[in-house]
Amino acid sequence: MQILIVLSSPEPEIKWNAVRFGNFLLNEGEDVTIFLNGPAVDLTAGDSPTFPIAEQAKLFGLSEGVLAA
Repeated sequence: MQILIVLSSPEPEIKWNAVRFGNFLLNEGEDVTIFLNGPAVDLTAGDSPTFPIAEQAKLFGLSEGVLAA
């Protein structure tokens, strides 16, 4: 199944959870695209030890997930 996640929030926790969800779906064998809209285009803004967005985004890309903006 092809799944599209639209992400438009600048909040680090929301961005982190969206990418984590995308990684979960990829692990389940789904085709996943995350579309970054508005303030979410700067995906790694707010990256921290609490919300390691960059780490999850790297895993997403390496797992053949697609990021679009």
